[in-house]
Amino acid sequence: MNNSTVCLANATVCDGASCVVPESDFNTTLSVVLSTVLTILLSLVMFSMGCNVEIKKFLGHIKQPWGICVGFLCQFGIMPLTGFILSVTFDILPIQAVVVLIMGCCPGGTTSNILAYWADGDMDLSISMTTCSTLLALGMMPLCLLIYTKMWVDSGIILIPYDKIGISLVTLVVPVSIGMFVNHRWPQKAKIILKVGSIAGALLIVLIAVVGGVLYQSAWIIEPKLWVIGTIFPLAGYSLGFFLARIAGQSWHRCRTVALETGMQNTQLCSTIVQLSFTPEELNLVFTFPLIYSIFQIIMAAILLALYVAYKKCYRKNNKELPEDKGSEPDPEASFQKANEGFQPDEKHTPVDKKEKF
Repeated sequence: MNNSTVCLANATVCDGASCVVPESDFNTTLSVVLSTVLTILLSLVMFSMGCNVEIKKFLGHIKQPWGICVGFLCQFGIMPLTGFILSVTFDILPIQAVVVLIMGCCPGGTTSNILAYWADGDMDLSISMTTCSTLLALGMMPLCLLIYTKMWVDSGIILIPYDKIGISLVTLVVPVSIGMFVNHRWPQKAKIILKVGSIAGALLIVLIAVVGGVLYQSAWIIEPKLWVIGTIFPLAGYSLGFFLARIAGQSWHRCRTVALETGMQNTQLCSTIVQLSFTPEELNLVFTFPLIYSIFQIIMAAILLALYVAYKKCYRKNNKELPEDKGSEPDPEASFQKANEGFQPDEKHTPVDKKEKF
């Protein structure tokens, strides 16, 4: 098969649109630097996420865990299953399917907390769900991979690097725990750390895209199947999370919260795990998928948020009350607004009227 129109001239292995270029000393050094910087930046992001957790409110949700249980079922039930179905349906490579599953098993991040705030969600539930899914991912991600990749592992097609994935997860749970302690002892300093962590998260995405583009040039020859999966996957997470929460009897603002926590994954964590766990040859096939998912999860969330804002304005214009369950309204002075002001502007006002909700 002639792949000259696709592969570079010095490619050593060509299979369809997939190429492997000999790795230079510069690429080896850059790969080590990238892995190190990714780990440091992601640790800072996870540390800042821990600084967003108020221990008393977190323990309160643990004692009344129905909302968190619904979120757990969405996060580690719906998302991995959806990833597996999409992988089989579109018949992608097994190694690509593994990364799709890793993305499905990743917890939410601080972005989902910000969007839940803008969507008038239950902020305490959002933060608690993010924290629980991050801690539980330590065991649930390897378990889901064991279940859904069995058909490929048993046939000898792929080998899952559980040891590297486990080490990556363990080293990231520690910063979250430290962040929770910092917020408990020094809440004012935690607000500053939260803002720094948000900036670090944005830098992390840019760094992954730029340096990854240099290291894994052939990875940017992306199969259309991955683009389609990257588009459908987050939308399925938002939709299924919302409907499952509603079926479980959750109020509208909690349904929005669960939906955002389900579809909005921690793509920085996924990129770091992929970078630390797979060989350069494998990374050429899978490195770009977390970036694709990151792009479309933001686009889909922005569209859904715009629809919600338009719907709310329509009700305001008609002088109607939004059909919110009044008995389950979140406290306007929720702990998120009092103790976690990192997402709010410096002026002491909120961007939306918390009494009008959908």
